[in-house]
Amino acid sequence: METLIRIVQFFLSLTLLVTVHEFGHFIMARAFKIRVDKFYIFFDWGFSLFKFKRGDTEYGMGWLPLGGYCQIAGMIDENQTTKDLASEPQPWEFRSKPAWQRFCVLVAGVTMNVILAFVIYCGISYAWGEQYLANEDVTNGYGYAFNADGEALGFKDGDGIVSINDEQIVNSASVLSRVILAESDLNVKVVRDGVQSDIVVPYQRINELRQQEDFGQFCTVLCPFIIDSLASESAQLSGLAVGDRVVGIDGIDEPHFGQYAALLAERAGGSTELNVVRGEEQLKILVPVDSEGKIGVAIEPLPYTLRTKKYSLFESVPAGARLTGRTIANYWSQLKLIVKPDTGLYKQVGGFIAIGKIFPGTWDWYSFWTMTAFLSIILAIMNIIPIPGLDGGHTLFTLWEMITRRKVSDKVLEVAQYIGLFLLLALMLFANGNDIYRLFK
Repeated sequence: METLIRIVQFFLSLTLLVTVHEFGHFIMARAFKIRVDKFYIFFDWGFSLFKFKRGDTEYGMGWLPLGGYCQIAGMIDENQTTKDLASEPQPWEFRSKPAWQRFCVLVAGVTMNVILAFVIYCGISYAWGEQYLANEDVTNGYGYAFNADGEALGFKDGDGIVSINDEQIVNSASVLSRVILAESDLNVKVVRDGVQSDIVVPYQRINELRQQEDFGQFCTVLCPFIIDSLASESAQLSGLAVGDRVVGIDGIDEPHFGQYAALLAERAGGSTELNVVRGEEQLKILVPVDSEGKIGVAIEPLPYTLRTKKYSLFESVPAGARLTGRTIANYWSQLKLIVKPDTGLYKQVGGFIAIGKIFPGTWDWYSFWTMTAFLSIILAIMNIIPIPGLDGGHTLFTLWEMITRRKVSDKVLEVAQYIGLFLLLALMLFANGNDIYRLFK
């Protein structure tokens, strides 16, 4: 059921994003009296589920739920080539319009995706506000010992973080993002036993850490492993009880929950001996571990209270603008790191499976809209990159024409279109190949 919910959310989000994107091209084309031959939700390769014609435009729904498209008359793209445009240009065609009008049509899709993200972020700010775990509230500090990488760099479980490169940390979630997006050495100011000190993390070591699949576990908020409920029969029969505090596993002292996921994964399909504190007693309890590395218990929530910043209807507009700008800046920073070979982050690029997994396994509107806004920003940025076949590629040729007053020939545009489609296909194969590789791994 969780997989089905993720799939439904993924396709619902994708359909909304692509429809809004293509609608941007549609309304701008119609504004300049350019004919739109087809406007489709989903792809209609071979046949469509339904269609109707109004004016010069055929509207419909295809059978392949991977977005949609807007076919603009007189535009060389994946739907039309120079052979289709062999006749004399007509006044209602894209190719007959001034360069500035064609430029507006081309960037309208990306603009609509940014506007959609902005509207969603405004709605999120108004409906839910901004929830975050304040850094100053993390009184137990952070855990760094995962795979011993944190300890090797000089961190110690329980260290609090004051600042990174002299920038004060307000939101605890920004600690990991600052490390992930680092483009140089990091100077981390930590507080340990009331004493402040500096730890320098070399850029080369950050790159080495980033290439590990479990890098997201590098820095975690420490919380105790206190059992809140027993969710499986095997856990109930093992002797565990609600309120038990797990402080070790197979002789390894580990008072914090953060490391147990990896430790239990190593024991998947077998059993493990947990060191448990119950009242004044200390017990050793043998517990079965299932094939997914779970022991069938739920833990108590973080012993911290999330802060919530509420926004009025008018305050939600600038709040949404800030969120949109921050998301664009962060994703652009990630993209720059991905294309740098020394970071190794290209190995983490994912396709449809990776995108689908970012949605939760239960229906949650807050998560759905947050993910949809984020994907809308991704779609906008990826489309504006000057790759032939994407909006950015068409825009680049149009800008060249606006600057030089010389129009790029239709033959060059067609060749560029084929090159762009090849590059996009290669990228899709690489991204989805990474997904498949990780599944088998």
